[in-house]
Amino acid sequence: MNLIRLRNTVCLLLLAATTLLGASRAHADAVTDANAKAAEIASRMPGPPPAVRGMAIVQVAVFEAVAAITGRYPPLRVKVTAAPGASVDAAVAAATRTALLKLVPTQQAAIEADYQAALKALPDGHAKADGIAIGEQAAAAVLASCADDGSVAANTYRPHTAPGAYVPTVFPAVPHWGKRKPWVMTSGDQFRPGPPPSLDSDVWKRDLEEIKTLGGTASTRRSPEQTAIAQFWEATQPTVYWPLARSVATVPGRDVTDNARLLALAGMAMDDALIAVFDAKYAYNFWRPVTAIRNADGDMRDPGWMPFIGTPMHPEYPCAHCIVSASLGSVLAAEIGAGPAPKLSSASYTAGGAVRTWTSVDDFVQEVAVARIYDGVHYRFSTEVGTAMGKQVGELAAKRIPKAAR
Repeated sequence: MNLIRLRNTVCLLLLAATTLLGASRAHADAVTDANAKAAEIASRMPGPPPAVRGMAIVQVAVFEAVAAITGRYPPLRVKVTAAPGASVDAAVAAATRTALLKLVPTQQAAIEADYQAALKALPDGHAKADGIAIGEQAAAAVLASCADDGSVAANTYRPHTAPGAYVPTVFPAVPHWGKRKPWVMTSGDQFRPGPPPSLDSDVWKRDLEEIKTLGGTASTRRSPEQTAIAQFWEATQPTVYWPLARSVATVPGRDVTDNARLLALAGMAMDDALIAVFDAKYAYNFWRPVTAIRNADGDMRDPGWMPFIGTPMHPEYPCAHCIVSASLGSVLAAEIGAGPAPKLSSASYTAGGAVRTWTSVDDFVQEVAVARIYDGVHYRFSTEVGTAMGKQVGELAAKRIPKAAR
């Protein structure tokens, strides 16, 4: 237990350090600065699904506040009354603080410290006071709109077993998540894929052999670069994804309203992506590689095989990391358009703070997909399906708030 606590403490310290690195490189405006700090705080929530949902709420609240003041976009989900001349920076700080205090009350000290630091740089007066009021109003309204989205539900998961047979008694993660109310999708099953391949298919045999060879702890076939990729993408909390969005947000020529819109789209896309993938995961309840390999027939069986990283506590198909990365990637690709892509970068708290860069959105998305094979937790077909689903979700989200002329 002490080793587990030590590992968790180290991960939190690295998470904070990598967030500060991202914040220092993305000092564009109040929206991107607040996003970096919010992602670090949200990543302390219990697991990626609540953290991703939390960041979506924060970024939509920020958008509603900024859009109400600048007037370039209509309301997305709630109507906010804005006073003329209100401070956008104060509104962003207040919206972020109000949302986070509700979502992560255990982090009150850090939230308040970030808030006071943001306000300290602003002159006192009506503009600041009005901005604070608008931000608080926007966050409260967005939080209220999400209060009954289905994120809190009784765990009614029924383990698959036979009478009298023992099964592990740790329940899998968020079996209710696919029933949540989405931001841009009509329902969690809107993009539900077909079932995984049959266990007598060539695809199944090919992909099982691949992950057994490359994804095991003791693999001698995984290259040093593949191992580095696997270690990097063991990270699943928001801090590993949001730096990529800020890479686009900090391109010269953008302003605070552009970035409020972009980050709201990214937040909604990633949250809906997890709704979609958990709908599919619990619809099919497909076994993880560690289960399949230890129970395989013939030469494929290896009763001692272990994946390179710990297996997430939910069904395998499709790949959740893949759908999140592809949904974000589609939003970023739509924002970049036909122009050259900026250098994308992020740092990982599971890889000792290592930084990786990508020259295109597709390179980033594809790296996440193969990482989960090298990690030993997802078959190739599952990464392909998850990526395709994420692209659909991201494209839908990108259309939710069409770009407006300045």
